[in-house]
Amino acid sequence: MNSRFALLLTVGIILGTAGCGSSQKSAVTSVVVTCSPPTLQSNQLVQCGATVNGTGNFTPMVNWTATAGSINQSGLFTAPVVTSPLVVSITATSTQTPSEMATAMVTINPVNREAITVDTGPQPQSFTTVNQAFVSVVVCPPNTTNCETIDHILVDTGSSGLRLLSSYLAVSLPQQTDSNGNPLDECALFPDGYVWGPVALADVSIAGEKASSVPVQVMIPDYVSPPVPNSCSSQTMGPNEGNSVAALGANGILGVGLFPQDCGANCAGQSPPDVYYSCPAAGCSQNGISVPLALQVPNPVTLFSLDNNGVLVYLPSVPAGGVPPVNGSIIFGIGTQSNNVLQSATVYTVPASGASAGAITTTFNGVAYPGFLDSGSTGIFFLDSTTTNLAACTVQGATWYCPTSPAALTATNQGANGNQGVVNFSIENANTLLNSGNTAFSTLGGPLPGSFRWGLAFFYGRSVFTAIENMNTPAGPGPYVAY
Repeated sequence: MNSRFALLLTVGIILGTAGCGSSQKSAVTSVVVTCSPPTLQSNQLVQCGATVNGTGNFTPMVNWTATAGSINQSGLFTAPVVTSPLVVSITATSTQTPSEMATAMVTINPVNREAITVDTGPQPQSFTTVNQAFVSVVVCPPNTTNCETIDHILVDTGSSGLRLLSSYLAVSLPQQTDSNGNPLDECALFPDGYVWGPVALADVSIAGEKASSVPVQVMIPDYVSPPVPNSCSSQTMGPNEGNSVAALGANGILGVGLFPQDCGANCAGQSPPDVYYSCPAAGCSQNGISVPLALQVPNPVTLFSLDNNGVLVYLPSVPAGGVPPVNGSIIFGIGTQSNNVLQSATVYTVPASGASAGAITTTFNGVAYPGFLDSGSTGIFFLDSTTTNLAACTVQGATWYCPTSPAALTATNQGANGNQGVVNFSIENANTLLNSGNTAFSTLGGPLPGSFRWGLAFFYGRSVFTAIENMNTPAGPGPYVAY
C-alpha cells in the first residue's frame, strides 16, 4: 500500500467516525409537571413548571392545556370560578415529541371569605347603628338568574337562618308550604323582640359559596297580611323588629350559629312551640304547628358543598373609646381550607339540647352563669348593677352600663369539655361612647340579669369559630365555639 493511499484511508476513517457521532438523534424521553400549591380558590393563580428529559440536542419546550380555567404558554394557570370543589387536570406536552406528556392535578375550592364591615348601617341613613357586623348576600328565586345583592345583612352567630326584610327584597321568592300544602309562616324570637313572616325558597350565595333552594324567612311588618298571631307577639315584651329597616337596624339577618335549623327537633315533635304557623287563605293557625326539619329555616352554611361545618369571624382589635367603621371577615368552614385552620384556638364544647343548649359556663366573682358568644348582640351584656357594681343609665332608649371611669373586669369561660380560658375585658361609659360618633366599640356593655352574652364587643381582636351541631371538624363534631 503506498503512503498516499494509507493517508487517505486514515483520514476517511477519522471523518467517517466523526460523521457517525454527529448523526446521533435527539429524543424526548419524559416530561414531569409540578403545580404548587395543588389547592387554590376561584380566580387564584398558580405557576406550573415542566421538566423535559431526553437525549441529544432535544428541545425543552412544551404546550400547556387545562381541563378548566386557563393557562398560558409560560405555565401560569388561572383557576375558574366554582361554587363547589373541582379537580382540574393541567397537562404539559412536548412540542418535539407530542406523545410525551405529563399531567398535574389541582383542586379548585370556592372562595370562602366575605368581607364584614362595622359601620353606621344601611342607606338611606335615617338612623345609625353601632357594633353591628354586616355582609352582602346574593338572593335569587331557585334555579333562576334573576338575582339581587342585598347589603347590610347582620352576621349573627347567636341564631340560625337567613331572614330578609320584605321592604328591601326586590325579587319575588316562592312560598314554602307545610306538610298539608298550606303557606308556612314563622315567628322568630330574639332577645329584644321578634320577627314574623312567610317562609320562602331562595338560592343563596355568599362569597363563592352557594346554597340552593334554601328556606328563608321574609320578615313583614304588622300591617301586612297575614297578621301576627297573638301567640307569637305575646312571647316577648319587645316589638316586631320586621316593621322597618330602622326597627331591625339591618336589611336582614344571616344566622350562622351552632345549630343546623332555627328550631330543630323542638318544632318537629308532637308538642311544638309557637314558632311555625300554617297560614291558609282562611287565616293562620293560632298556635305553632309541627314542621319537619327539611321544611324549617336552616343555617345556610350547612347547605354549602364544602365549607359547611361552621364559620370563623375575624375582626381587628378596637381600642378604648372606639373607632369609626372597621372591616373584618367571615370565613366559611373550619379546617376545610388553609384560611380557616383552628391553630391554637381553644375549643369550648356546648350542650346541643336542654336548658343550657349552646351555652358555655362563664364564672364571674366566683359564681357560674350561662354564657353565649353572639355576634348579633352589640355589647357585652351581663348580670346587673347590684352584682357588677357598675352604674347603669339609659341611652337612646336602651339600658347600658355607664361607670364614671373605665372598669377592668375578669371572667373565666369554660366549655362542657372542661377547657377554660380567662377573659379580661373593660366597660366604659356607654353615654360617652354612643355620643362619640364612632361605630365600633370593644368596651360597650349593659345589664342582662343571670347570664353573660358576649356580643360583638368581645369579637374584636379575636378569631372566633362557631362549629355547627353534628358537623365534623378537625376538633371533633360541633356544637362548639373556639377562640
